[in-house]
Amino acid sequence: MKHLLIFIVLVLSVYTPQAQEKEAAAASTDIYRQTYPKTNELVHTKLQVKFDFSKAWMYGKAWLTLQPHFYSTDTLTLDAKGMDIKEVSIAKGNATTALKYTYDSLQLFIKLDKAYSAKEKYTIYISYVSKPNDLKATGSAAITDARGLYFINPTGADKDKPTQIWTQGETEANSVWMPTIDKPNQKSTEEIYMTVPAKYVTLSNGLLINQQKNPDGTRTDYWKMDLPHAPYLFFMGAGDFAIVKDHYKKMEVNYYVEKKYEPVAKKIFGHTPDMIGFYEKILGVPYQWPKYSQIVGRDYVSGAMENTTATLHQESAYQNARQLTEGNAWEETIAHELFHHWFGDLVTAESWSNLTVNESFANYSEYLWTEHEYGKDFADAHNFEDMQGYLQSGSEQKQLVRFNYADKEDMFDAVSYNKGGRILHMLRNYVGDDAFFKSLNNYLTANKFKTGEAAQLRLSFEEVTGEDLNWFWNQWYYGSGHPKLKIDYVYDDAHGNLQVIIQQTQADKIFRLPISIDIYKGSNKSKHKVWLQNSTDTFTFSYSQHPDLVNVDAAKATLCEKTDNKTTENFVYQFTHAPNYLDRKEALDYFAAKGLKELAIGLNDPFAGLRKQTIESLLESKFATDESIIKRVEEIAASENDKKTKAAALIFLGATGYSKYQTLFLKNADDSSYSVAGAALSGLTVLDPANGYSLAKKYAADAKGALGEAVLSGLITQGNEADYDVISNLFNQTSFGQEKVAMAFGIVKYLSRVTDISKIKKSIDAVMAVRKSIPVQYRNMSDPAFKQAFDALGKAKGKEIDTYIKESLSQ
Repeated sequence: MKHLLIFIVLVLSVYTPQAQEKEAAAASTDIYRQTYPKTNELVHTKLQVKFDFSKAWMYGKAWLTLQPHFYSTDTLTLDAKGMDIKEVSIAKGNATTALKYTYDSLQLFIKLDKAYSAKEKYTIYISYVSKPNDLKATGSAAITDARGLYFINPTGADKDKPTQIWTQGETEANSVWMPTIDKPNQKSTEEIYMTVPAKYVTLSNGLLINQQKNPDGTRTDYWKMDLPHAPYLFFMGAGDFAIVKDHYKKMEVNYYVEKKYEPVAKKIFGHTPDMIGFYEKILGVPYQWPKYSQIVGRDYVSGAMENTTATLHQESAYQNARQLTEGNAWEETIAHELFHHWFGDLVTAESWSNLTVNESFANYSEYLWTEHEYGKDFADAHNFEDMQGYLQSGSEQKQLVRFNYADKEDMFDAVSYNKGGRILHMLRNYVGDDAFFKSLNNYLTANKFKTGEAAQLRLSFEEVTGEDLNWFWNQWYYGSGHPKLKIDYVYDDAHGNLQVIIQQTQADKIFRLPISIDIYKGSNKSKHKVWLQNSTDTFTFSYSQHPDLVNVDAAKATLCEKTDNKTTENFVYQFTHAPNYLDRKEALDYFAAKGLKELAIGLNDPFAGLRKQTIESLLESKFATDESIIKRVEEIAASENDKKTKAAALIFLGATGYSKYQTLFLKNADDSSYSVAGAALSGLTVLDPANGYSLAKKYAADAKGALGEAVLSGLITQGNEADYDVISNLFNQTSFGQEKVAMAFGIVKYLSRVTDISKIKKSIDAVMAVRKSIPVQYRNMSDPAFKQAFDALGKAKGKEIDTYIKESLSQ
């Protein structure tokens, strides 16, 4: 699963250290979370289901084949949440015999007809009704709901939204719509017969074997999965989708999208076959499953989910042709979910405590694909962003493998994802690429179609490398926190002696860290491998000429916070000579923090991301009016191929207020990129507000991302009540996400100029819907900002609106 990250900026802007400490404390408990014991094992699951759209119910029949794991047993406990249980029987051939059972609305306790011995199979038949909307289920920051089965616009009342059905099983929510043993250490083959209105297509795990039209206008689709996988990976989807067909070798690779996105589906998902081939090559393990399909669901409660052969994505996957000119913003998620089909689906975490063997690998697969397809700078930039996501999350007290979480949902956090991915990056750097990928092959091959945990991963690496790696696992997998390094340099030119002094300043423990130190003099570089293992380590090197640079952690692979006391001259040399993205970024960050004009050298960096960062940093610096810098930014605005960097240059030039750029802005306001067009429109609005306002109305019909924000800003600042419909439509058509949250505050501000009470209330409802869509874990952090905006509106519009706002906030 690729969890929701759209609120990261929002969280960081309001998240206090006290709040972080409270979250960390709430996320642990003294209860030991053991692997769920196996009394019975699932062998095969057969389901027949049909849907009542008017009630949002599912009528189900289940045949579960099981066997005792080792000890004989005459009882069976199944997870079955919020169901009406109609019948429970033992099935033998075509005959069924009723069994005694009790049901507490969450679990079904069944007395079998006899004691079954180990490996003796038996089949249970259950008739039931699933009522997901009646279930009171809470989710997490990553998975914001746990109803398992979702009816989207089931009666068609919302004319702007399609009718769909989709399921979400992780962590243990599929037992809302099918009785099962809903634990990650169970695996089962499956058959599903789905009866739906004939106008809809369906998707499930495995292959579509047969379709049968029924006299009542429905159709029954028969899906079959012959390979065992965990119950949380079972999936059903149905709706009015276009199926865009693709392939990898002879295997079908399909994309289920709403019909208006059919023309761009391959531009969004089209790298999938190449990804499969790439992952097969580096892992040495072929893709094991019979197909790979991806579907995009409305109102999905998480980022994406790796249901075996049937990945489900949220609406953020949808991008039109203009958005895709800036790159595919969803590509890393596509890579993430696909890699789960090795780490998660093929070998599944034995328990939620060991979620790292699923999510850390999927997280790191984003780096692997980006490095392969776009180069090391792109991958290292992604690596840095993910590392910051962990460092700023307040998660220092959480272990990667956690046996004392308060709730299994707590495992889906910046430790399991971001930190875990960075730990794999360190491990790869330590053992080398050949050993790293051979060890992954070893782990997958030894455990395929079974379960795994961090200890088995260690054994796989030790078998390949011949090295005891307990020291690495104990501090990174079974320990918490990360090193905080203070690096100092003492040069003794008289004796040609250099001391590199590295202190670990974290309070709780000392890490054992293998790092590299590169020493540069002119065109020569000497490499040294050292170990940090004390609170202070001093490394001595001799030299004949004073070094130009001593580059500690030269590979830039260590997960740490670092205070590196280099000189300005050192950082200038590092920028121009050291090879890695982080070498240059560290230098640029230093120049920006010190307010040094050397920052401008980043305008010529070969990586667009660092050119963009440099432009943004210069805009906030005292050099924003420097003529030589402005000239270089003008060149970037005129010739830059990277759309986001070009947009940053236009924003920079717009901030100068120079009227000479009006022609440049007019030219770029029609750019195919929303970012470039938005930056140009913002610049025009400053120089010529009336023209900016007119263009905002012109572009409102097709405005997303930065252009949408610029259009909305222009209409809000210059517009009047006559613009209400345009503003409202722009807001309503924006998919839920960080962009829409930001827009919401602008909408509230604009409403102070609207007199029609019904329109004000309608937009208040729309903003409240956005507020309620923010995961409950984050809502208490964003609510103060919403309250402040609404308080101002209530005072401006009087008692009726103020009362309406307060009633809405209380719901």
